[in-house]
Amino acid sequence: MGGGEAPGGSRGRHGAPPPGAYGRGPAPGPYGGSPGAPGGPAGAWPTGAGGGYEDPGAAGWYAPPGSAPGGPGPGAAQPLPPEQVPHAVRPLPRDQVPVPRGPRHGRPPGPEPYRDRGGPGGSGGSGAEAPYPGPVRQDETMALRAARPGHSGADAGVPPAPGRTAAAGGPAVPPAGGRAERRRAARARGRRHGAAPAAPAPVESGRPLTRVEARRAARARKDSAGVIASRVAGELFITLGLVMLLFVTYQLWWTNVRAGQQADRARSRIEDSWAAGRRPDAFEPGQGFAIMYIPKLDVVVPVAEGTDKEQVLDRGMVGHYGSGGLRTALPSAKQGNFAVAGHRNTHGEPFRYINRLVPGDPIVVETQDAYYTYEMTRTLPQTPPSNVSVIQPVPPGSGFDGPGRYITLTTCTPEFTSTYRMIVWGKMVEERPRSKGKPDALVG
Repeated sequence: MGGGEAPGGSRGRHGAPPPGAYGRGPAPGPYGGSPGAPGGPAGAWPTGAGGGYEDPGAAGWYAPPGSAPGGPGPGAAQPLPPEQVPHAVRPLPRDQVPVPRGPRHGRPPGPEPYRDRGGPGGSGGSGAEAPYPGPVRQDETMALRAARPGHSGADAGVPPAPGRTAAAGGPAVPPAGGRAERRRAARARGRRHGAAPAAPAPVESGRPLTRVEARRAARARKDSAGVIASRVAGELFITLGLVMLLFVTYQLWWTNVRAGQQADRARSRIEDSWAAGRRPDAFEPGQGFAIMYIPKLDVVVPVAEGTDKEQVLDRGMVGHYGSGGLRTALPSAKQGNFAVAGHRNTHGEPFRYINRLVPGDPIVVETQDAYYTYEMTRTLPQTPPSNVSVIQPVPPGSGFDGPGRYITLTTCTPEFTSTYRMIVWGKMVEERPRSKGKPDALVG
């Protein structure tokens, strides 16, 4: 790097003349004193406020053709413009100063740092390495930093390069530098990975909340009116659904269970009274006096006096029309219409499937003295509840021509409603004393 130095002498670093080369007093420089510049060399220019001189004969100066080296004047040497000064004598700009490389600075090893040109071959310096200091980040604070866990010694407090991790498989270490650099790194990560914005940091434990923070926390914990209303409505709907489910379960299942138990007890009381030989002259409302069998439907149900819903029908029994204007004959009568009613759904539902009966299917009524067997003849699928003519001694539309011994079954239709009534008629075909045993319809 000595190719650009002035002839006959050694120059300092960056092309500056070494101290004492030209002197600052009356001592003459290497080119001799100048009458117009006391204390400086002949033809040297003052450098300004520093009091030094530039040598026109050194590198970086040139003399126009035909001029003689000397002091300033029309024919004297002129300084070169900064862009034309050789690199050997021109100081490097700050942004071009070599950066130290090595493991500590996170950069691969590079060329050796510059040596002071005052070493061997120069006149100033001892020849030791004089590396340039590294560039200082413009936005980085110079505050002290606490050592990170897992780092000690010279590396303590030195942040790793942005994007590196503290340990293998560990969390990413935030980028080093000032606040602006950390913001830029966070934005870059968000654009690169599509990461969602980070949630606000939680309040430090143990630190008392400010008044604003306390109000915000209280509002966050308090439910809004809409949330409360939706919860109340949801609870009401759930409660209503549970009530309806319980009601359906009660109607379709529990009423049948309970009515079946009550019908079994009523049947036992009827059989006990027959065994005891009691023969009442008249039956009280709700009192059982017969047992009906429908073999095809596997129905065995007690028959009680009256059609009261609570005393008779809801207890799983069949009720005989035997009071008021709807009074009908008993099976033992020599002629007449024995009419009964029963539930089609719920409460034992003894007549649920009477729509499946066809002409010729037997219906047997057992009393204390005999078995009365009827054969089904005709069905009326639907009629209004006010049509009481269907239980007359000779019902119209039944197909019977005159007086006789008939049976009429009535129930609700359609299923699970009581809008209309279904009617089933039958004609007696056999009367058999109980002493002779059961009829063939029950034995077979």
